[in-house]
Amino acid sequence: MSTIASRTRTQVAIVGGGPAGLLLSHLLHLTGIDSVVLDNRTAHTIETTHRAGILERDSVRLLVDAGVDRVLRDGHRHEGISLRFGGVSHRIDFEDLAGASCWLYPQTDVFVDLHRARTAAGADLRYGISDTEVTDVVDAPRVRHTGADGHRHEITADLVIGADGSRSICRTLVSGATQYFREYPYAWFGVLVEAPRSAPELIYTRSPQGFALISQRTASIQRMYFQCDPTENPRDWSDDRIWNELQTRLAGDDDFRLLEGPVLERAVLPFRSFVQTPMRHGRLLLAGDAAHTVPPTGAKGLNLALADARLLADAIEHALVKNDATALEHYTTRALARVWKAQHFSYWMTTMLHRAEDTSEFDELRQLGELDSLVTSRAGATYLAEGYTGWPTR
Repeated sequence: MSTIASRTRTQVAIVGGGPAGLLLSHLLHLTGIDSVVLDNRTAHTIETTHRAGILERDSVRLLVDAGVDRVLRDGHRHEGISLRFGGVSHRIDFEDLAGASCWLYPQTDVFVDLHRARTAAGADLRYGISDTEVTDVVDAPRVRHTGADGHRHEITADLVIGADGSRSICRTLVSGATQYFREYPYAWFGVLVEAPRSAPELIYTRSPQGFALISQRTASIQRMYFQCDPTENPRDWSDDRIWNELQTRLAGDDDFRLLEGPVLERAVLPFRSFVQTPMRHGRLLLAGDAAHTVPPTGAKGLNLALADARLLADAIEHALVKNDATALEHYTTRALARVWKAQHFSYWMTTMLHRAEDTSEFDELRQLGELDSLVTSRAGATYLAEGYTGWPTR
């Protein structure tokens, strides 16, 4: 057995230092609850891993209320999106339909903001660790890890939170869990390009060749995606081939064309739907991708993780400060109520806009009929607007 170089006592050990873990740590700090955050990635690695991000109304409110408000200065408020099919764009006006907006703000920036806030508060943040072990989660949780100094360290805590992503080691510790999966036969070919914005808001496109999404990063850097086979090799795609594919999928009678530029990054991004229940076992609770993942089409992944952090902060405060252990018992039910709504919304957006390989002419026309019904019905468009900007927090 390796010698333990240090032993730390804390109230909450958070395994996973991404946005969900950091937000939870920050919210707990604001209520006087101590925590330690651990992640096997370095902070620099997370900061430089570019990931898109659409924040729902309540996600922005949550960050701002917690004193993390750069999103209001550097984020981009979007009051709608465009659905494009049949070569024509149809705007879904979120403000008119739902009285709400969303914010284009990369997940990377959410991490940077929260990391700065926790660092400024003197938080115990341990990045770049390895060989993490979580034990005794039923009665007296312990987390052991090898630090950046090469030594083994041990943390004892009242509670352990598994916010360690889709390859979670914590989820395997939930005894008797049920897992639900939905595999999709397609992936996204994602590119980061140096080009001006082609449109003021996001464009979700359904074409005979398949789905495409035109998103943004900055005034000069944009993110774009198109549906592809999960086995596609990004190295087989030249800049010209990528732009030709995107232009073909966006082509229409209105002569709309994307503004082009060099392709800076390219990657194939498979996705699936996943839910594990329960999200608690003893003194271990799960949050974010450790417990659930959704296809990116509905822009729900980051928002679900932040919502979990909010629910957990409330439950932990009741359990540790107000001595109400029943709050932990209700966490799974409260979290999954939102998760399953998001699963449906993401599945609906995905299947409505993507083209399966075995799509028949009937399927093609039915899909177009669904989209036409959506954009010509205020009730249908309102459902999309409410789901996209986020349901009220309960």
